Amino acid sequence: MSLNRSEKEAVISDVTGLAAKAQTLVMAEYRGITVADMTKLRSTARSNGVSLSVLKNTLARRAVAGSRFEVVSDMMTGPLIYGFSEDAVAAAKVVSEFAKTNEKLVIRGGAFAGKALDVNGVKQLANIPSKEVLLAQLLGLLQSPISRTARVLAAIAEKKGAGAEAPAEAVAA
Repeated sequence: MSLNRSEKEAVISDVTGLAAKAQTLVMAEYRGITVADMTKLRSTARSNGVSLSVLKNTLARRAVAGSRFEVVSDMMTGPLIYGFSEDAVAAAKVVSEFAKTNEKLVIRGGAFAGKALDVNGVKQLANIPSKEVLLAQLLGLLQSPISRTARVLAAIAEKKGAGAEAPAEAVAA
């Protein structure tokens, strides 16, 4: 079913809004995927803050024109699903994880920080831990020296406390 002009403009407007907020765009060919698998992919994407859309490529090209995702407009051919995410790695992670279990989803490429990514670039981006994980790792690194120092001081205090009690017991005996 074809869209009329106002519906096309609405689609372009929606996708332009997604592209303006997103850090990452991932494109994958979905030829041959069942409706059930596509529903599972969309559900996973929604829970991870990724917006997945099946769009006409001409509308997608118009929507990303002038944005940082324009660098991949030449890759927009064939039946593609477009994943936009505000988190830098979420779209790549969702699509890559799903592609591991479903060989019919073929990653075609993507864009991050104004640079086009090939298939390997998308997979490398997917291997980067999420922002929350990186912050937790940083916090752990910052706490590590402090907690080690606290343990050492506690051990010294315990040793001194044990040493102070020993002469008192010897005097009483």
